[in-house]
Amino acid sequence: MSKPITENTLFYGDNLPILREYVPSESVDLVYLDPPFNSNRSYNVLFKDESGQEADAQLTAFDDTWHWGDNAEQTYHALVSEGAANVSALMGALRQMLGTSQMMAYLVMMSARLVELHRVLKPGGSLYLHCDPTASHYLRVILDTIFSPQYFQSEIVWKRYGAHNDSKGYGAVHDVILYYSKGRPAVFNKQYQGYDEQYVSERFRFQDPDGRRWSEQNLSSPNPRPNLTYPYTASNGITYQPPPNGWKYTRDRMEELDRQGRLHFPKREGGRLRLKNYQDEMPGVPVQDIWTDITLIGGTSPERLGYPTQKPLALLERIIQVSSNPGDIVLDSFCGCGTAIAAAQKLGRRWIGIDITHLAISLQKYRLQSMFPGIALKVIGEPEDLGAARQLAADDRYQFQWWALSLIRAKPLGGQE
Repeated sequence: MSKPITENTLFYGDNLPILREYVPSESVDLVYLDPPFNSNRSYNVLFKDESGQEADAQLTAFDDTWHWGDNAEQTYHALVSEGAANVSALMGALRQMLGTSQMMAYLVMMSARLVELHRVLKPGGSLYLHCDPTASHYLRVILDTIFSPQYFQSEIVWKRYGAHNDSKGYGAVHDVILYYSKGRPAVFNKQYQGYDEQYVSERFRFQDPDGRRWSEQNLSSPNPRPNLTYPYTASNGITYQPPPNGWKYTRDRMEELDRQGRLHFPKREGGRLRLKNYQDEMPGVPVQDIWTDITLIGGTSPERLGYPTQKPLALLERIIQVSSNPGDIVLDSFCGCGTAIAAAQKLGRRWIGIDITHLAISLQKYRLQSMFPGIALKVIGEPEDLGAARQLAADDRYQFQWWALSLIRAKPLGGQE
């Protein structure tokens, strides 16, 4: 049995064996994963079988490295023969429908990893899977099977672009984030976003001399309250008779609100007292399941690292703030340039990052060191001596060159690896 990971750790390698070997069951509070998809390039590849025959319904899909071969076949066999009965049945049904296509390879490889990610989550932990509409429907069925439909929480739509002029159809401007929990209650810290200008002008129609905007609120009790039926003499010297159901507050509380200048006195005779609700004291609008307030990172943004699928830090901060607490462990098993773990570090969470390329691991390491000088982190899987470097060069010359370039802090140029 693997020991709990107590240090912030980056792993180089395939996340499936790393999850099995290093991450104990029920040890992680939040999982975020953004596996390869759509990378801003369009190829009709996922619904071809490995003989090269195109499916009847051509779908524009994502350029990735998932292909049907011995590894996919072995993983499929393990899921069918050794996995839970419901997972086995689903894999068989998907293969009957999709054949040995690249989409099927993708779903098989994702299913094996989602089984492990479900295992490592604590009871009540959460998982967010970032995908696009090409595969989100398949992934949701897989997640329903592994997590159970009752633990589906939300399908979040993130509008990443303002508009696309696509001559072939509707502009594709959004990604999908599937949110599941492992049991209940799950951590959910409600977040808010600011009111738009139109809402402010319509809802908070009044202003104090200092410019603070406010709206009126009724001071009448919604239910009969005889004990709060009293005449109230306000600071302006006028006595106001109680509403039919009585006041909402006690006399002491009314006097306190009056001293604070929070009572609005009617201008006409017989008008009702009102309470001032100040806009700057309201939390804002609770975040809904359509996110339009976080945009894609611009080409000139100082946040951009040149990584083709980089997500905004604000996006990951929202997810981490909602579904974890300070000190919790956040796991990103496809961590790319490390936005999730950077957000976790910024927000006082512990973290585990895994990626299959040395380019990504080096980007993450240097990004964290730049953002958080003196940060303590552990890297597992990088060469630590000359023998290990030679072995890496023999095993994979491309990974060796990326690792070697990382020693001089080289970065990808123009989003190319």
